[in-house]
Amino acid sequence: MDPAGREAELRAFIASLPGLPGVYRHIGADDKVLYVGKARDLKKRVSSYFQKTLTSPRIAQMVAQVQRIEVTVTRSEAEALLLENNLIKTLAPRYNILFRDDKSYPFLKLTDHAFPRVAYYRGEATGKAQFFGPYPSAWAVKESIGLVQKVFQLRSCQDSVFRNRSRPCLLHQINRCSAPCVGKIDAIEYSADVHRTVQFLQGKSGEVLAELQERMLAHAEQLQFERAALVRNQISALSKVLHQQSVDALGDENVDIVAVTVAGGRACVNLAMVRGGRHLGDRPLFPSVSFAEGEQEPALEVAAAFISQHYADGAIPDVIVCNVALDEESIAFLNAQAGRNIRILKQPQEQKRIWLEQGVRNASLALARLLAERGTAQQRTRELIDVLGLSVDDTAKLRIECFDISHTAGEATQASCVVYARNEMQSSEYRRFNISGITGGDDYAAMLQALTRRYGKLAESEDAVWPDVVLIDGGAGQLAQAVKVFEDLGVDDVLLVGVAKGEGRRVGLETLIFADGRAPAELGRESAALMLVAQIRDEAHRFAITGMRAKRAKVRNTSKLEDIEGVGPRKRQRLLARFGGVRQLQAASIDDIASVEGISRTLAETIYRTLHS
Repeated sequence: MDPAGREAELRAFIASLPGLPGVYRHIGADDKVLYVGKARDLKKRVSSYFQKTLTSPRIAQMVAQVQRIEVTVTRSEAEALLLENNLIKTLAPRYNILFRDDKSYPFLKLTDHAFPRVAYYRGEATGKAQFFGPYPSAWAVKESIGLVQKVFQLRSCQDSVFRNRSRPCLLHQINRCSAPCVGKIDAIEYSADVHRTVQFLQGKSGEVLAELQERMLAHAEQLQFERAALVRNQISALSKVLHQQSVDALGDENVDIVAVTVAGGRACVNLAMVRGGRHLGDRPLFPSVSFAEGEQEPALEVAAAFISQHYADGAIPDVIVCNVALDEESIAFLNAQAGRNIRILKQPQEQKRIWLEQGVRNASLALARLLAERGTAQQRTRELIDVLGLSVDDTAKLRIECFDISHTAGEATQASCVVYARNEMQSSEYRRFNISGITGGDDYAAMLQALTRRYGKLAESEDAVWPDVVLIDGGAGQLAQAVKVFEDLGVDDVLLVGVAKGEGRRVGLETLIFADGRAPAELGRESAALMLVAQIRDEAHRFAITGMRAKRAKVRNTSKLEDIEGVGPRKRQRLLARFGGVRQLQAASIDDIASVEGISRTLAETIYRTLHS
C-alpha cells in the first residue's frame, strides 16, 4: 500500500477508537510489533502520534514504519499499565524502553524448623519460611547472613547436615554458630536468638540492644557470669555492626531510592534498597533503547518504564524516593499493585535526601562507565571490520559467532557457541552442544558436529539471522571443518576465520587464518582488533569449559552410584526418582535415603559415605 493510502487507513481507524483507557500496539511490516503503549484515552493518545511534528526522533522513526494499529480496552489506567508491561516483556518491541534485568532479586530466608537456619534464597517468596528483602545483590544477602551469624550465631547448615552432626563444626569454634545440632543451646534460647534476628532485620536494633542489656543484667544478678559474658559479646558485636553502618535510624521503614540519569544517548536507573532502616546497597540498570539528540524529557519516560516493569511482580516498599516526578498513571499503578497508598518523594529531607544524592551520583558514574566501554567496544569493532575487510558501515550490525571444544581426555565433550553483536557479548544467544558418537578427543569431528547442528538448523529457517563472521578456536584443521559445513550448505557469504594460538599459547601472539585464501595475519599484541578477537575467543572457551565440567561432574557422580555394591538398576532408579537427581541425593540424610523402598539402613550409610567421599 502506498504511504498516502496507509495514512488514510490509519486515520480512519483512529477516528473509530473509543475515549477509554487501554493498550495500543504499533505494528510494522511482517506483523512485527514496533511499540506498545498505554493510554488513559486511547483516541487522544494514538492520534497524537500522527500530528505534523513529533518531538522525539526515535518515535518519529517508529511512526514512519507503522502499517496498522491494534488496541485493547481495559477497565482502568492501572490495568492498562500492567498489560503494557506484560506485552513489552513478552514481545520486546524495538522502540520501547525495556530493562533487560532477567535476574530475580535475592532474599534472606529463615527456614520453618525447630532450629531455623539462615540462608540465601532466590525465587518467589512463598511458603512457611520467613523472607527478608528483596536485596539488590547476592553480596548484600551474604553480608547480612554474615552479620546474623556474627551477632546471633544462627546456623546456616543444610538440614541433612544438621541431623547428622556428632560434634560442633568450625563455625561454632569461631563463634559464628551456637551449635544447636549437638545441644550446645536449647530450643528456647535458640528461639529467642531467632526472634532477635527478626527484629534486627526489621530495623528494630534499638529494641534488640535494650532486651540484650536486660538479659545480661539478669544473668549477672543470678551470678550466671558465663551467660552474662555471652550476652555481653552479642551486645558488643551488634553495637559494632550498627556503628559501622553509620545510617540514621528510620525505624522499620522500607524505602527504594530510584535515581534516573540520561546522557550520551543512554539512560541509567540506579536502584538502592533500604529494608528495616538498613541500606542494603544498590544496582545500576540500563534500558535497551538509545535516545537521539532532541528527545524531550526522556528521564520521565525511563522512570515510568522502570516503575511499570520493576514493580509489576516484585514487592513494593512503603516509600519510593525518585529524582524524577512520576506521572499519575505510575502512581495509580503502584497504589493498585500494593493495595495501599505508597509515599512518593521527589524532594526528600535528611537521610533520604543523602541517599538520593548518592543514588544520582552512582547512576552518573555507572552511565559514564557504560559510555566509555561502549566507545572502546565500538573502536575495537571498527578496527576488526577494517582488518577483516568487511563492508559493514554500522559497527552495531556486525555479528560474530565463535566456537570452541572442551573435554578432559575425551570425557564429557562439549562445544560452545558464543555471540558478539551490537558491540557486546549477547549471553542470551549462547548455545552449548553435547557431542556424541565420536572418538574421544577427536576435536575435528567434534567441531564438525557442532557446526553442522548449528548452521544446518539455521539453513532450515526462513527468518534465521546469519553471522557475518564465524571464528573457530583452532588452526587449519578445525577451520577446514567449518569450510566443509558451509560448502555442504551452499552458504558462501559468511567469513570463516580460525584463531591459532601463538608460541607458548601466549595472548597477543595469535594468528588469524582465513578460509578465503588470503594470507594469515599476525596483528600483534597492541592491536585493538586482536583484543576483541581474544575477548570473544576467551568467552567461548569459558562457556565451553564450564559446561564440560558440569557434564563431567554429573557423569562421575552417576558412576559413583553405579559402582556401589548392592545398588542395581532398580534401586538406582528408585533413588533418582525419589530425590530427583544425584545432586539432590547427595544433599539427603542417611534417614532420608533409608526411607526409599529396598534401601536398608546399612546400604543407606554406604551410599551416603560414597557420595560424600
